[in-house]
Amino acid sequence: MSEYVIVLCTTAPAEADKIARAIVEERLAACVNIAPVRSCYVWEDKFTQENEEQMIIKTELEMVEPLSKRLLELHSYKVPEIIVLTILDGHKPYLQWVSESVKKN
Repeated sequence: MSEYVIVLCTTAPAEADKIARAIVEERLAACVNIAPVRSCYVWEDKFTQENEEQMIIKTELEMVEPLSKRLLELHSYKVPEIIVLTILDGHKPYLQWVSESVKKN
């Protein structure tokens, strides 16, 4: 049985659509939800508050390595957020669709 994950990745608003399209068309992810977020953080010793977009990426665990590599290639940030969360359970037909939507090595 496959293991499923959600990968979180924030982007500048102008690049989320481009990145999402690429990773779905390349079958590294089954689906990407994009939501506006406001992020607060310290970067280079300066408090920063930015409007960003949060990509919520659904894929299989075995796709995390190639997906992460591709995100790093496409992303404009020096240190992009790439956080992987395990899906413990879910609607079986949806998870089956995730499996059918990503390419296998």
